[in-house]
Amino acid sequence: MFGCAGPRLTVQERALLRDADPFGFILFKRNCETREQVRALINDLRAATGREDIVIAIDQEGGRVSRLQPPEWPKYPSARTFGLMYERDPDWGLEAISAYARLVAHELAGLGVIINCAPVVDLYNPEGTPAIGDRAFSSRPGIVAALARPLIETFMANGVLPVIKHLPGHGRLALDPHELLPTIDAPRGELETLDFMPFELLKDAPLGMNSHALFTALDPANPVSLSPVITRDVIRGTLGFDGLLLSDDLTMKALKGNAADLARRAIAAGNDVALHCSGDVSEMQAICMALEPMSDDSWARWGHARAMLGRGAADYDAAADAARLDVLLGGLAVFDAVG
Repeated sequence: MFGCAGPRLTVQERALLRDADPFGFILFKRNCETREQVRALINDLRAATGREDIVIAIDQEGGRVSRLQPPEWPKYPSARTFGLMYERDPDWGLEAISAYARLVAHELAGLGVIINCAPVVDLYNPEGTPAIGDRAFSSRPGIVAALARPLIETFMANGVLPVIKHLPGHGRLALDPHELLPTIDAPRGELETLDFMPFELLKDAPLGMNSHALFTALDPANPVSLSPVITRDVIRGTLGFDGLLLSDDLTMKALKGNAADLARRAIAAGNDVALHCSGDVSEMQAICMALEPMSDDSWARWGHARAMLGRGAADYDAAADAARLDVLLGGLAVFDAVG
């Protein structure tokens, strides 16, 4: 799955896509200016690849990680805000997260986006790196799962597939994997009773994304994204996750090596999809030459995921949901951004 460089396809990207057959594309802020422009870009991606079914993904978590930005799109709060709401009153938090999920799914499906790389299911850790921070719902596994469950189900019912991340749980990160390879030294027993728990409770989710964290208790030689041991024994084994597995972005500085080698290692480690987000055409060309077609098992997982998609209500009233969410978030000012 690739990224592209800007709001419109370049000549070089079009030339690449005449021969490449990627699983899909992921959109970033640099790709999203207006609704009309995003729809046109997605149509161009379909035409350039010759595939109407090309998969389009995005990271629209809310808060800091929102690729669709004002003034064209609404600004929504972070996951931690919903967690704080739930901790004060579960009914309040659940109603708010459900309304939010309907609004986001309605917007994304209308653009032609089929995958949203959310929710973050890592545990909130105020002492960890801000790279996670308020992107997480709560430090309590049960609350994380309680809020992620309606988000997942509401997305699917309304035409968007969610991605739980970052398997098997990296809320403990002290370093930002966008910049450096973080190491987590917690013992396996502690990880199983805390960090792994939300992912185990949500193991039936259709898609998941792993991390570039190195867990010394699980595989001291490889980060999760490049570890056959963790994929087999922990993600597919202990956690019981059998959905489509995406690597985190292989262009993060946590990983060392060239793009083609990293993509090969990611697939060999058990990822179904290697995610390369920078939009660097030369690296995308190298990856296309390095990788074989997706395996039958991976296609079966994708087929299972697509079969879980609903269409949403034909008479959905987005304005009414937005007004209700506004009321529910009326006390938003009392929440600190990282709570």
